[in-house]
Amino acid sequence: MRNEIEKVLEAMREDYKRWSGKLVETATYATADKIQNEMIESYCTGLRVEENRRYWKITSTNGSGTQRSVSGFIAKAGDKKFREGDMLKAAGWAAPARNFARGNVLDGTGLGNARWTGIG
Repeated sequence: MRNEIEKVLEAMREDYKRWSGKLVETATYATADKIQNEMIESYCTGLRVEENRRYWKITSTNGSGTQRSVSGFIAKAGDKKFREGDMLKAAGWAAPARNFARGNVLDGTGLGNARWTGIG
């Protein structure tokens, strides 16, 4: 399961790199590359996975690392509504949105739903 979760994190990192590249293309100052590299490094090292009783929680930090936010959840074991590995959007800090799964990490579906802004 950890390898599959790492694929989700890598998809989020790659999406952030694509997004930050577009942002820097519009900048007009000479330090754009340095700023872009700092932003990418900060985001990529700020992604964390926390194991809870029912879910793996994916969190990220802001640019300075002072604030954390939840990017999404991955179900650890199946229940009445979800299978093991289902990707769920965050409803808040401690709970996922339980309306429907955004994909499954074990069967490889839904990696396209893993954006740098979160699972959704």
